Amino acid sequence: MAVAGCAKFLLQRSSPRLIFPFRSTPAFISPFQCRGHRLGPSDDEMYQRTTVSVMKKEPGSGFIILGYSAQGFNINGNKVFGPCAVLPPSILQWKVGGSKDITQESVSLFHMIVPQIEILVLGTGARLERIHPSVLTLLRSKGIAVEVQDTANACATFNFLISENRVVAAGLIPPSMSMELEVKNQ
Repeated sequence: MAVAGCAKFLLQRSSPRLIFPFRSTPAFISPFQCRGHRLGPSDDEMYQRTTVSVMKKEPGSGFIILGYSAQGFNINGNKVFGPCAVLPPSILQWKVGGSKDITQESVSLFHMIVPQIEILVLGTGARLERIHPSVLTLLRSKGIAVEVQDTANACATFNFLISENRVVAAGLIPPSMSMELEVKNQ
């Protein structure tokens, strides 16, 4: 439409005797409108405002462990007391008293969930503790890589893997209260 108006303007200047029939005459004719113009609802029958429909929302980055103490964990602002299992869809209380209680039965929930996890991060408390080899063998036979660390490092590893959008779960035991840094009065 603006192009037609621009052509009319230029042709009338060059040959004033030629008259071209146009459907509509713009209110203001300027050679600057020749380069481009904005469409309005009357300009085009197919004019519609642009809309975006999000069919699948991006999942959040998952659970993030914000902190831990001897009592439990702060996961996404939720306080979890005692040992916990952080799985892709949920956070569960994990019934283990310490690293000695991590058995084939206690890790069965990690290999039974769908979607199957890629990596299981086990936090064993204040110090790195050994896990029974049969437990590690069972998880590896199910296609799950296992990372055993003290709880502080396990929380950091879990957060890092979540930020990489990996399918990861964690079994965390809170670190016990440390008495080593207590000041002795003499």
